[in-house]
Amino acid sequence: MSEDMTKATESVANGTKITAQVDYREFAKDTASVIWGDCLAVLKQTVPDASVDLIFADPPYNIGKRFADFRDSWPSDEDYACWCEAWLAFCFAKLRANGTMYVMASTQSMPYLDLYIRKHLTVLSRIVWHYDSSGVQAKSKFGSMYEPILHCVRNLDSYTFNGEAIQVEARTGAQRQLIDYRKAVPTQYNVTKIPGNAWYFPRVRYRMAEYENHPSQKPEALMERIILASSNPGDTVLDPFSGTFTTGAVAQRLGRHSISIEREVEYVKIGLRRLGISRIFDGEELKPLDKTYERRNGKAKHDIGKSDQRSLFE
Repeated sequence: MSEDMTKATESVANGTKITAQVDYREFAKDTASVIWGDCLAVLKQTVPDASVDLIFADPPYNIGKRFADFRDSWPSDEDYACWCEAWLAFCFAKLRANGTMYVMASTQSMPYLDLYIRKHLTVLSRIVWHYDSSGVQAKSKFGSMYEPILHCVRNLDSYTFNGEAIQVEARTGAQRQLIDYRKAVPTQYNVTKIPGNAWYFPRVRYRMAEYENHPSQKPEALMERIILASSNPGDTVLDPFSGTFTTGAVAQRLGRHSISIEREVEYVKIGLRRLGISRIFDGEELKPLDKTYERRNGKAKHDIGKSDQRSLFE
């Protein structure tokens, strides 16, 4: 990988800045930066300390998944925890004094990361992102249908939280239209509220427009809530494990600057295309995934890009 990273690239879109170093390559255009390299090296070499307003970290979970050429497996839980502590320490240093960090992990690993993070940041919320089972579930135990997220801040007295930007429906007031008779003047309950810490968002399905070829893609709706709540337009958002670059894409749409780090070249190509940085990578044209499927009767094919998902289980 390092040999590919160091060779010069001329086949990129106009306006794209390329920085080539020994162990990373950076592609930047307008407010978006994509860095191809290992997160430990990139965080150490390229991201200034105290320069980032919001970090969203969704690392490999150490559960054996295949991410392009990388298998998500460490020799032991202890080795995995040590690796996590290394990149977390770099992330802590990159946060501004009023910065915020969200960390995802497997249900097995999160208790260990929680204990370590609490030594350095304040954990404001322990969020549960839950979703449907895709019709397949465990047969001999209670299967996992959620992923934990830590919401952490550096300074408990000064951090960004835009509650008004992420209001959701409050069913007591909006649907049931109940009245609070405990008040001096009976008043209907509020029709909106700030979400609690149990979030339901469907997982990204093949037939969704945002789908990319990746085993653990996070939905844009999830990232939109996080970015709206914990950053402001013009702020810098860092994702050290970018995958399908959903964080960068949503940050771009919402007027934030983004730094997206990814070590697998197949996913870097997704980021360059998705963030509009380049349509060419080392002579290869970067095209969206050709998402077509054949109906069960075998008589017709459907262009996924022209249809919305019709249910959670498709």
